[in-house]
Amino acid sequence: MTRPVLIALGGAHVDRRGKVAGPYIPGASNPGTMREEIGGGAFNALRNAVQRGVAGSMVSLRGGDAAGESVAQAIEAAGINDLSATFLDRVTPSYTALVDRDGEVIAGLADMALYDFFVRQITRRALRDTIRSADAVLADANLPEAALARIAPLAADKPFFAIAISPAKAVRLAAVLPALSVLFMNRREAAALAELQADTPSAVLARKLGEKGLKSGVITAGGGAIVAFHSSDIFSLTPPRLAETSDATGAGDALAGATIAAMMRSLPLQAALREGAAAAMITIAGQAAVAMLEKGLFREVLAGIPECEIAGEI
Repeated sequence: MTRPVLIALGGAHVDRRGKVAGPYIPGASNPGTMREEIGGGAFNALRNAVQRGVAGSMVSLRGGDAAGESVAQAIEAAGINDLSATFLDRVTPSYTALVDRDGEVIAGLADMALYDFFVRQITRRALRDTIRSADAVLADANLPEAALARIAPLAADKPFFAIAISPAKAVRLAAVLPALSVLFMNRREAAALAELQADTPSAVLARKLGEKGLKSGVITAGGGAIVAFHSSDIFSLTPPRLAETSDATGAGDALAGATIAAMMRSLPLQAALREGAAAAMITIAGQAAVAMLEKGLFREVLAGIPECEIAGEI
């Protein structure tokens, strides 16, 4: 059976995570541990989607350094078609996060200037043809606004998904909101796009984003309820709480990737979101930003995910 093809454009870079061992003390030296692996919003989500049955192609930019070689090896190891470009005279992008002992991000530093060259890549005919031939497109907000604007018309006849990445980068998606099939974001990212306060209730954010042209979206709130909207309906899903959490890094990308894979199997957003929540829970319980979604474990976790509940109207 032929698998549907998802092409992802965006981050595939070095991810470093420093986890504080005890209570975090601002402005002081905090004992902890540092991990380094290959990540990136689009790449993490794509790896989750591939584990859930789609074929993947990755388009990113990397430098001609050892880190760039590690990125290439990670893409190959994931069984993903690598369509990325290498800039021999540039440094591979990286993201460094500091998380507390509960796995929540305290601060992050993104060194990703190379992604500004994405606009040049999108103008290449071969890549444009590849985007047009895919079954669905995923982009993250590591891409500059001009690149996102070029991708939108190429994805006009197919599902076009996006990941907001951060409050600072989420606003790059403002001009393409009407072109998106589903946007995955946390509440702070949604607030930045909606031009509202960060503590605005998710249902209010959903209505505001609907007014701005976004047809469907998923808004996460840490360990709280996931609020999503589609057409005129707002619905929520509250996953069961884990007894222990290791690291929340990658959970949002897992949610996006598994949800997208389910939608590419023709599940509606409400049903697909349950699969995304299952992938996120497995990720949070583990050490890596991309967990192994073993089928037996996935079925077990999915069985404990409740159905979505209607929470209002747009």
